[in-house]
Amino acid sequence: MTFDPIAAGLAVQAARATAGSARPDAPVVPDPAPRAPRWAGARLRSAAVLHGLARLVEPRPAETCQPSRG
Repeated sequence: MTFDPIAAGLAVQAARATAGSARPDAPVVPDPAPRAPRWAGARLRSAAVLHGLARLVEPRPAETCQPSRG
């Protein structure tokens, strides 16, 4: 493996940036604003279809014999 001075410089710069972000005087970057879900309607429709299919293939409860009263 050969020594690459450019890679060494980039590695030192990345290490300093990572270590510097933990300092108390480091700049604070706000979190990005949350986006609205893209596929909310499609998820609801597909969930409704899957629930309908599950109701169709669900086994029925076994019919039990009732003792006669007489």
